[in-house]
Amino acid sequence: MNQPRYPRTPLHETIAVNQLVSLHYFEFSKDFSFEGEKHDFWEFVYVDKGELAVFADTEGYVLRQGDMIFHQPNEFHGVWANRITAPNVIILSFVCRSPAMAFFAHKIMTLAPAHRELLAEIVRNGFAAYEPPYDDPRNHTLVERADAPIGAVQLIKIHLELLLLRLLHAEGLARREQRRSRTVRKRSEADLVQRMRTYMERHLHEDLQLEQIYRSVNLSKTHALTLFKAETGQSIMKHYRALKIERAKQLIREERHTYTEIAGYLGYSSIHAFSRQFKSVTGMSPSEYAHTVKAKL
Repeated sequence: MNQPRYPRTPLHETIAVNQLVSLHYFEFSKDFSFEGEKHDFWEFVYVDKGELAVFADTEGYVLRQGDMIFHQPNEFHGVWANRITAPNVIILSFVCRSPAMAFFAHKIMTLAPAHRELLAEIVRNGFAAYEPPYDDPRNHTLVERADAPIGAVQLIKIHLELLLLRLLHAEGLARREQRRSRTVRKRSEADLVQRMRTYMERHLHEDLQLEQIYRSVNLSKTHALTLFKAETGQSIMKHYRALKIERAKQLIREERHTYTEIAGYLGYSSIHAFSRQFKSVTGMSPSEYAHTVKAKL
């Protein structure tokens, strides 16, 4: 006698969240700023109250209450409060390798009430499942509570996947172009350049390479070179050499070190390399510069 057949129907997953990386609920001060980062997983930023300035790669945006921006893997991004209002912000990062996530690249959305309720469920279950703090921007470690309700972690996954699926079909997306802000972009660019300059100043005693400088702010080589030249009128390495020589001139005027000691302190391979670069920048050798200082005195 033949047994009845019960065919199995695969349940395809359009979006499957593999891992949760961080879950934060921030009550930022009106002057809060985060210098930026990039990482190999997805992240969204949602403004629960107030207003927030956001930069993503080369663009700046203003997000208002109800707005959510997605940062795709390896997109450099950061946030600022607008110095007027103190915003409440939800930031959640996660690993999802589903091809459908490509939809969220370069997206800003204004969430409908049903979407906001799903997001609230994610946060509620997150607070129930994991230990605080939830508002430390440097702490991304999720420690599961010993008394976490059964299924709380799974409910985070379910509600997050449901939110993403609902947003795939959402209408009324706020295009990034509508949120672009030249002011935020300029502040972002000026901040990145200043961070590169600060990094160079802190490493004058080394022989920094270009790659170390642009990687210190998570920029690509092309982006860093273009941005630095536009903001300062100088190349990155020319500026770094000028900083080293300015420090060398100060040390020469103080007359407490020999030229060989100064060369070693500033990371030059030899006194000859130091002298060549000093003359290239100032038009004088170190000894000639010392004579001019004494002559002025």
